Amino acid sequence: MKYFDSLIGQKHAIELLTEAVNKNRIAPAYLFVGPPGVGKALAAKCFIELLFSTLVKDPRNSATISHRIKLRNHPDLFWVEPTYLHQGKRLSVSEATEAGLKRKSPPQIRLEQIREIGEFLSRPPLEIARAVVVIEQAETMAEGAANGLLKTLEEPGRATIILIAPSLDSLLPTLISRCQRIPFYRLNQDKMKQILKLNGHEDIVSHPEILAMAQGSPGDAIASWEQLKTISEELLKKLKQGPKKLKDALELAKEIDKNLDTEAQLWLVDYLQQSYWRNHKQGTGEHYKLPLQQLEKARGYLLSYVQPKLVWECTLMAICQG
Repeated sequence: MKYFDSLIGQKHAIELLTEAVNKNRIAPAYLFVGPPGVGKALAAKCFIELLFSTLVKDPRNSATISHRIKLRNHPDLFWVEPTYLHQGKRLSVSEATEAGLKRKSPPQIRLEQIREIGEFLSRPPLEIARAVVVIEQAETMAEGAANGLLKTLEEPGRATIILIAPSLDSLLPTLISRCQRIPFYRLNQDKMKQILKLNGHEDIVSHPEILAMAQGSPGDAIASWEQLKTISEELLKKLKQGPKKLKDALELAKEIDKNLDTEAQLWLVDYLQQSYWRNHKQGTGEHYKLPLQQLEKARGYLLSYVQPKLVWECTLMAICQG
């Protein structure tokens, strides 16, 4: 069985992980590092299936390994995701979305979760010779949680710990120094389109703005596509055409402020920049530099927590008068 068949475009990572298992040189800790949405979590699942298939204590259990890992309920696998804290209860991102919670702060890996990892590793593996812990978005750990994890990394016992993060500078150097790095890279357009088609996202392939925004990350392309579907087509059409009158600019700014949160507005800035740039390249847009410059200023103001409605009023009025 080719365990990494579903992972496309990460040849170097596959070679490193496969060689580690084949030579029985499995590190106590790995850092899967690279841009979001390029297959790091999928690689972790593939690696775990390969690892467990070679370390299974009872061969009769090997047939159930793949199914159990997909469900993340294997007794020797502990998978940790960032959480929100709501009324004293931890909720994953998907759970918070399903509950319709309004989230004012980003999710994080909490100290309590790090302690749970320690409890999990305090007992010997049940079915496999080595337990595995995966920490997604490890960069969301606060300093206390990171220091707690450091103690576990120093003495992991019969276990392998996999940290998943977007970059080296997003983690404490002391954590990085205890992990073997497995690099992941952005994909070229052909491989990205291949992945999107395989996952039933053919519509995204024909949407150049989304592909350009994703910059080689299928995950980012899917996230952008989902964001695009939440915005009115009529609003997007008006924004792409640009306001012709100051009154139109003010009305568009009001609509944006009313219907989109700050995160969606920042996404919209990127989308409109790609749209203006693409129209210019195709020869269908004029004076493209001014809108791009104004949108870049808008991004800076939004990131500085300036009142969004005012930001869009000034931006769209400037584009209109340009």
